[in-house]
Amino acid sequence: MFRDLEQHRVELMGYCYRMLGSPFDAEDAVQDAFEHAWRSRSRFQGRTAMRPWLYRIATNVCLDMLRGRKRRLRPMDLGPAQLPVLENVRVLPQSTWIEPIPIWIEGDPEDIAVARESVRLAFVAALQRLSARQRAVLILRDVVQLQANEVAEVLDTTVASVNSVLQRARSSLSRSHVRVADRVQPLTMADRKLLQRYVSAFERYDMAALTALIREDASQSMPPFDNWLQGREHILTWWAGPGVDCRGSRLTPTFSANGAATFAQYKPSPSGGYEPFALQVLELADGGIVEFTFFLDAVRFFPLFGAPLKLM
Repeated sequence: MFRDLEQHRVELMGYCYRMLGSPFDAEDAVQDAFEHAWRSRSRFQGRTAMRPWLYRIATNVCLDMLRGRKRRLRPMDLGPAQLPVLENVRVLPQSTWIEPIPIWIEGDPEDIAVARESVRLAFVAALQRLSARQRAVLILRDVVQLQANEVAEVLDTTVASVNSVLQRARSSLSRSHVRVADRVQPLTMADRKLLQRYVSAFERYDMAALTALIREDASQSMPPFDNWLQGREHILTWWAGPGVDCRGSRLTPTFSANGAATFAQYKPSPSGGYEPFALQVLELADGGIVEFTFFLDAVRFFPLFGAPLKLM
């Protein structure tokens, strides 16, 4: 039975991540679900399909974990963009923020595209605005694609209740201007060249070259900082001001975070070589970079994304 459980680990990890907004919490939830399933194996005995049974257990684990917790956020959820000055910066606890997850899906390109869209940071943030039950119903129906009767069994409710909750959840999600049905487009050759130019310009800290690559309406956030910036001018003002210590950094590509282009950023270390600074997650649109997310807790995230904690 253990092997039967393991074959569902990847998809359950994705489900729990969408529910909880943290890959670390999701890993804990999946492990708890597997332990519960193993203890309950004598009651299972093949009387129902394993997949819905596991989703029932994982859903109960996630709902228990969410009980009494505040929803995870992105800095954009806290209010309008602010000026690029240190006085506007506060550091909030790590539990405040939606955290990135490396893409784990392999297989058919169309399946990969669907999986990437359904874990993009904006989509996961929109899910967190739903109640926990709405979140579960929407993910189970529209992402996992269980049938309404299977979701009713997972949540121990009726099909009519599932359909009603799903309608409300879809309506709420539509106000966030994200859709499960949207697709992430694979990087084009032009996108790859853009990213190569970005890496070169950032490592040279060439503001003129960076200006040409960043869209005028771009945004930047830096969890665990609570402030975020709107507009290329403010982003570059930050980089040349409070963020000037990034000069001399090195960037190395990592696993994709939430379907986006992702780099591990290292700053020069006083002891020699380079030390971890941030996981950079970049969104591209219309031939330019439209969004930067710098996850500053590099020591926490680099191992998850296969990035070393030291560069020489």
